[in-house]
Amino acid sequence: MSEITDFDSLRREMAENAERPEGPARNARAEQLLAEAEKLGVPLAVIEALGHQLKVYNYSSEKDKMFVPFARLLRMWDERPEDFDEYEVHSLHWVFKWMSSGMLDQPHVPLASIEKWLGEMEHRYRLAGHSERAVRGAEFSVAAHLGDVPRAERAYAAWLAADRDSMADCHACELHEQGWWQVRQGHDTEALELWAPVLEGRFTCAHEPHAVLASSLVPLLRLGRTDEARAHHLRGFRLVRGMESMRGAYADHVEFCALTGNEARGLELLAERPAYFTDTGQPRSRLDFLSVVTLLMERLDAVGLGGRQVPGPAGRTWTARELAAHARAEALALAVRFDERNFTSYVSERARARMAQPPLVERLPLGVRTAHRVSAAAAAAPAPVTVEAPDLPALLAEARRMSDTLQPNAMDAWAAVSRAAADAELEARDRAEIADHEAMDRGPEGAGLFERAAELYAEAGDAGEALAARTRAAYVRALAGRVDEALAAVEEPYDQVLALYAEDATGVRQTASVLMGRARIVMRRVLDADGTAGEAAGEAVLAEAEAAVRELLALVGGYTGDDVRIASRGAEAQAMLAELAVRRGDLEPAVELLGRATAAFVEAGLPWFAVEYEARLAGLSHHLGDISGAERALRAALEHGGAHLEAVGRAQLHLQLGEVLGGRGLSVEAAEHALEAAHWADEAGESRTLGAWARQQLGGFLLRQGRFAEAAEVLESALPDLSAETHGDGAVVQTQWWLGDCLSELGEHRAAAERRLQAAEIARHWPEQHDHATLAHLAGESLGAAGQPADADRAYARAGELWRSLGNVHGLVRSLRARAWLALRTEDGAGAARESMADAVRECEAALGAAGTDEGARQRLVAELGHTHRQFGDLLARSAAEDADDDSIRGALEDALAQVTEAVAVFASLGDDALDSRTGAELAAGWLEADLGRPARAAAHARAVLAAYDGAGDEDETAQERRSEAEQMVQVLKEQGAG
Repeated sequence: MSEITDFDSLRREMAENAERPEGPARNARAEQLLAEAEKLGVPLAVIEALGHQLKVYNYSSEKDKMFVPFARLLRMWDERPEDFDEYEVHSLHWVFKWMSSGMLDQPHVPLASIEKWLGEMEHRYRLAGHSERAVRGAEFSVAAHLGDVPRAERAYAAWLAADRDSMADCHACELHEQGWWQVRQGHDTEALELWAPVLEGRFTCAHEPHAVLASSLVPLLRLGRTDEARAHHLRGFRLVRGMESMRGAYADHVEFCALTGNEARGLELLAERPAYFTDTGQPRSRLDFLSVVTLLMERLDAVGLGGRQVPGPAGRTWTARELAAHARAEALALAVRFDERNFTSYVSERARARMAQPPLVERLPLGVRTAHRVSAAAAAAPAPVTVEAPDLPALLAEARRMSDTLQPNAMDAWAAVSRAAADAELEARDRAEIADHEAMDRGPEGAGLFERAAELYAEAGDAGEALAARTRAAYVRALAGRVDEALAAVEEPYDQVLALYAEDATGVRQTASVLMGRARIVMRRVLDADGTAGEAAGEAVLAEAEAAVRELLALVGGYTGDDVRIASRGAEAQAMLAELAVRRGDLEPAVELLGRATAAFVEAGLPWFAVEYEARLAGLSHHLGDISGAERALRAALEHGGAHLEAVGRAQLHLQLGEVLGGRGLSVEAAEHALEAAHWADEAGESRTLGAWARQQLGGFLLRQGRFAEAAEVLESALPDLSAETHGDGAVVQTQWWLGDCLSELGEHRAAAERRLQAAEIARHWPEQHDHATLAHLAGESLGAAGQPADADRAYARAGELWRSLGNVHGLVRSLRARAWLALRTEDGAGAARESMADAVRECEAALGAAGTDEGARQRLVAELGHTHRQFGDLLARSAAEDADDDSIRGALEDALAQVTEAVAVFASLGDDALDSRTGAELAAGWLEADLGRPARAAAHARAVLAAYDGAGDEDETAQERRSEAEQMVQVLKEQGAG
């Protein structure tokens, strides 16, 4: 902090303090500055310091401190108005509005005092000659707060009818308030129409669109516009996160989380702002915050998580149930204080209504990761069973129906049978099926149970099913890696079932089951042979497997009955042949075979069985360049899997489809699938792996759509989980790169530079250095925009070295030009700026001299040279110091003209391909000629531009802009008498 010795140094310190983050530290500094101002003995210094103090209090959690400095300012105005300059007179009247809203926020301020203040405000505005618009707006706020709808409607109409003047709130703030009233009246659609200009960025201010984005969340949810609500949350929360004064808007975002199944994110928001629980400077926003805390905590309690530890007021630990009770009591006590002041029950009624809101959306994926997932469905206590359980015969019948039709939940049905049959006397067949399905549920550990099932089937007189069970026992040994043992074990059941089938002693189902088991075992041998067997041995294994599969197909291939088990055997056999074709490198036949397999599963009424093979088909199609085929297969897999897909499988399919669609440029739909992938990865507990991939892709797709704030939130959420070990350092660099692009677009240049430098540091170690060079160059751009010219110059210098080592003349020239412009911004940097730009010209000319016969490359170098001459001219023109003597200024303009004239000639050599660049340089030359007092030459340049675009259509915007500027030049010259 500099020593304050005079008014100018005070103003510099106040300006610097105004740029600090909102909060007590900034407020304390404002108090120190007021004390320093009082020592200067300059009334205006005290006035400005009081105004500064007022402003920082207003934009903080200590709004209740505003009244003292304002009262002092008002007294000074009444006693010595001549001490106020024009700006401070305006500011004094402007903050009357802050006082009005500030009184409403404080329940200890009597209603009579507020009404009296309205009258005082109206009187002083009238004396100052201001419109009634701000006064009626303040009256509307009072009436709306009281719940006095008739008065609010009258004031609302009068507010909008009054003329806008210098005291009216900005358009953005007025529209926010108007939309808020429409929401309060139940008109959500009308509110969103009013807010559209703010949401679209046509009207902005220090607190907008921050507040409008927050206010729009619940109306959008009620209207079913969930995609917009999600976008507004991600974009809006980013804006209010660091603004201490926006507790009310912050509360809206917590409320959004509570109403959309995002309770875990709501908890994270609470953890970010612990002081919001206790800051008392603005009781009305504290009431808003505590109300939504109650909503969120009672929601957690309702789904069985009342005992979960949650963030709360400092000094102790809290469970959700405890915090719910505390927040409700605190909020209602505050509401009662307002109501006692207002002589109504309106504030309490609205607070209770807000706390009691039911969820508006069961599940709204946001794309960002939360530290701790909250699953309401998983947390909810199971409902008590009030009906009698089905008897054992009914359970057996249902289990058989489900397994005969291969339903996904058949194993659960057999588990229920097993529990119900624990003490029952059963037939051998029943016991065989129970053992058989329990063995299936155990996987590789079920071999012994399969053997027991085989014995029971034999005891029941079903020799074919006994052989099938023995085959299943053999197969699980293969799954455990004991393939040779499995092959040996399956040979006897195989021989016996074929003999039984030949004698009509068993059916197709049992025979197909044995043949399928044997084929699966042989396919396991194919997998084991990968990379270990020689070419001849490998081909023998493939041939053995194909023979086993075709034998199965010969049995079931022509089957037209209604036994889905048999139909599924045929479909799986086609998929096995496809896998064998892949092993042989016959990818196109494999695609055809997989298509037959998936179609057969769907035709048999078993679409969920097709999913695995549709995913495989998608991968093969993508590999073959059939992007449409890959897309069709992935869409089919998602459709056919339906509710039966496990979370991780669903995540993988959505992510693959998103990548395919993104590759086709369909970033909107690609983002939707990446969003779903992120959600299902989180549900599967794969947030750090698959979820991070999905978020990274989602951020990229949002970036492509220009949704920079949303993309930044998602990418920042993905970064902590992305690692070189799991995802590859390329993914980390790409994420940092994309995030840097987003932050740059958002104007967060210092943060953008950090991301780009971090990415560059990783890319520095790669063998290929193009990405390193590009990132260093981008970091230079961000550092320059962040006001760090020395750091920016070092980044550009590093980029230039890399471009030179890569032989990339265009990159080298652009880095030199960037360094020239940076140097011009520094004190005494004009000479260095000229030298850098001259180096850029020399590099272009040297590259042209060494260029070969590639005409396209030569033309690009010529264009680069033209742009460099043009920028050199612009730089020279701007380098002429305003306080320099006339000869120096004229010399700089002559040098600038020489460069721009050279640019015109260079662009002209490229013909029509560089027409727009040439005419831009022509106009620059014309203005320079005019500044040098040579109107005839200036007019010639203007006429050349007009002739160049003679006959150009209205759709050519550049042509119209160039013609308009040329005509303007001609008009200026005429007015100067030089036309």
